[in-house]
Amino acid sequence: MKKKYFLSVILFLLSFYLFSALARILTVHVGEELVRTRPFEQESVYEILTDIHSLVAKYFPAVFSISFQFLFVKYFVNNEQKKNEARQLEQKKTESELKMLKAQLNPHFLFNTLNNIYSLSLDNSPKTASAIGKLSDILDHVLYKCNGQFVSLSNEIELIKNYIELEKLRYDDRLEITFDTAIENNIEIPPLLLLSLVENAFKHGAGEDSGSPKIAISITQKGNHFSFEISNTVSSDYVSKDREKIGLNNIKKQLDLIYSGNYSLDIKQASNLFSVVLQINQNNSI
Repeated sequence: MKKKYFLSVILFLLSFYLFSALARILTVHVGEELVRTRPFEQESVYEILTDIHSLVAKYFPAVFSISFQFLFVKYFVNNEQKKNEARQLEQKKTESELKMLKAQLNPHFLFNTLNNIYSLSLDNSPKTASAIGKLSDILDHVLYKCNGQFVSLSNEIELIKNYIELEKLRYDDRLEITFDTAIENNIEIPPLLLLSLVENAFKHGAGEDSGSPKIAISITQKGNHFSFEISNTVSSDYVSKDREKIGLNNIKKQLDLIYSGNYSLDIKQASNLFSVVLQINQNNSI
């Protein structure tokens, strides 16, 4: 198993010869002495050691057949044990990487939200209390409902609605948002996955557009198919930053870990529109 083939062959041949010869010596010079009456002829130890044909044809199968059975069972048990250990290590690796990805997303989201509330408080806006209430609901979801690998779609939609309401306080009427849902079953999805895409649309779309930004969100779930579409207008002089790419790369990593090849993430950027379409096949997901 450690790929020491030459050494293994040498040791096997040596052990085959020694144990076969020992078995024949014990049979001839011990066993026969107990059951036969003298006088009778016996092979000498030298004749036994040099009669390779008899050792191979008679004693090798008798001595090693049981050993081979035990070796086969041992190899099978060890192989299954190693597979289980590999699966457990892969699962722990996946869980640790998902936790790392969440840790990268959560502080970023909280930082932006607190900045919004801070701006409202500087202006002594009466909307500050409402913003704090929305933030409280969001924190409750992030801190206490996102500890597992999946959360219900309804909870994630409620989180997005709270986030949108919080952002509306910042943009007033100049921001146009449409949010359509068509949900057949309340499936489970990775926590904060959709929120990350929504946050990306606000930060790099509405946040960089001083005019009248627009954001359109559509969530569809039917049977085993789940679809999330989001698009946002982009300012004509906006230049994509590396941080935006890092955020999308983190989302791709999370999708790869959970859904492997059972999803598609289509990202398009035109002169004044940025869109993301995420489709997941729930039937084959882990």
